[in-house]
Amino acid sequence: MDWTEKSANTKNQLRALNKCIPDATKGFNTLSKAVKDNGTLGLKEKEYVALGIAVAQRCDDCIVLHIEALIRCGATREEVGDVLAMSIQMGGGPALMYAARALDCFDQLTTPA
Repeated sequence: MDWTEKSANTKNQLRALNKCIPDATKGFNTLSKAVKDNGTLGLKEKEYVALGIAVAQRCDDCIVLHIEALIRCGATREEVGDVLAMSIQMGGGPALMYAARALDCFDQLTTPA
């Protein structure tokens, strides 16, 4: 999968959804900001949790968005690997398959073209 293309497509789909149901998406965005800006965990740790859930729920769109956020937060490949290992432990075989996809996403988005 081309994760750069996946990211662009996901963002385009979200923009279209925002235009269709702006009040609902605004509410979701308000919740997201409140969760990320408050609490005892830092943003990177919260993004690790989100990535683990994305893998467990088998959501490619979520994976690419949270990998991008983790890259912006300075996550390393080894840290992402630890999160993916925990996701596999909790999610079994299906999580193993999506963990491989998530690592591929990280590698593609951090390797210079």
